[in-house]
Amino acid sequence: MKFRTRSIHVGHERDLQTGAVVPPIHLASTYVQHHAGEWREFDYSRSGNPTRKGLELTLASLENGCGALAFASGMAAIHCVTMLLQHGDHIVAGTDIYGGTYRLLHKILNRSGIDVTLAPLTDIDAVEKAITPRTRLLWLETPGNPLMSIADLRACASLARRSGVLTAVDNTFATPVLTRPLDLGVDIVVHSATKYMGGHSDVLGGAVVVSDPKLLEQLYFIQNATGGVLGPFDSFLVARGLKTLEIRVREQCRTAQRLAEFLESDPRVARVHYPGLPSHPGHELAAGQMDGGFGAMLSFEAAGGAAQAQRLVEATRLFQLAVSLGAVESLIELPAKMSHASYDAAARLSHGIRDELVRLSVGLEDFEDLRADLDQALDA
Repeated sequence: MKFRTRSIHVGHERDLQTGAVVPPIHLASTYVQHHAGEWREFDYSRSGNPTRKGLELTLASLENGCGALAFASGMAAIHCVTMLLQHGDHIVAGTDIYGGTYRLLHKILNRSGIDVTLAPLTDIDAVEKAITPRTRLLWLETPGNPLMSIADLRACASLARRSGVLTAVDNTFATPVLTRPLDLGVDIVVHSATKYMGGHSDVLGGAVVVSDPKLLEQLYFIQNATGGVLGPFDSFLVARGLKTLEIRVREQCRTAQRLAEFLESDPRVARVHYPGLPSHPGHELAAGQMDGGFGAMLSFEAAGGAAQAQRLVEATRLFQLAVSLGAVESLIELPAKMSHASYDAAARLSHGIRDELVRLSVGLEDFEDLRADLDQALDA
C-alpha cells in the first residue's frame, strides 16, 4: 500500500466485536491474566496498551521501521534514546538543533557524565573530526531548527557506521512524508508527535522508530522502566492526525515555498532560510533527500534588526505568536527569545541564531491571506 493508504489503514483495523471502523480507545490501566507468571500480550498499561499499540504500528509502517514506541512528549522520546548511553560516553550533535534538545544535552546529560560536542552537520569533515573513541551517538536534525540547514543523512550514517556510532535523526520538521531516514541508513528516528503528526495543536506526544529489533528491545526496556509513555486518548488523537498527515504536509509545503519566495524578494527582509529556495546552500541536497517538498518551516532575518523583528512578530494577525509548529494554524516566533532561549547566549550567537531571526510555521490558511498578513506586519 502507498503511504497515504497505510496512514489510514495500518494500525486502524476495524473493531471485530462491533464492526466499528474506528477502533475503541482502551482506557484500562491493568489487564486480567489467566495464570500467575504467564503474561498475556497486555498486563499493565505502562508496559503496553491496545490503543498505543495501534498508533505504534502506524508509525513503524510510515517510517519503514520494524517497530515504534510512543512517548508522552518529543523530549521524553529524545531522553529515552540518550539513556542508551552510559557515564563517560560522548555525543556529537548538530549546531542547528531544537533548544529543548540543546538543554537536555548540555544541562541534564552532563549530570550523568555524558559529554557533548556540537558540529555543523553541513560539514561532514567537521563531524568526523568531532567523533572520538568515546562517541556513542551522532544526533542529527534536518532540516535544522531554526536555520533550516540540511544534513546529508546517507553520508552521516555511513560515517557513523564506520566509527561504530549510532545515528539518530529528529525527523519532526520533514515528517515521514518528505524524508524516511531509516531508508538512508540511520539507526533511530525521533519525532515530536505534538507537531505535524497530531497536526491540530491539541495533543502532546513523541515517537521513536527503528529498523533493528534488538535496538527496539533495548529502547522498550528503557521506556517501560522509566514510564514516559503516551496515554490512550492522546494516542487516539495522534493516530487520527496521521490519517491526514500527507495531505496536510503537501499543502503546507506549497504555501511555505510561495511565502519563502515572497520574503526573499522583499527588501524589508535581509535573508531567508528555506531549503526550497535555489539560494539555500542545501537546496540540491534537499531536493534529492526530501520527497516532493521542502517542508513547511522557514525562518528569515528582518532587515531592520532585532527591534523590527520584535515589532513584526507582535503585529501579525493570522500568524499567532507562539512556540510549537506543524499544526493547521500558522505560528510565528523569535527563536532567540522563545524556542531557543535555553541556549547559552554566546553559543546561540556563535551558531547563527541572531536576535533578528524570525521563525514561521506555515499552516493551512490561504496563501494570499498569509502573505497579506506578513506584508502588513513588515510595515509595522
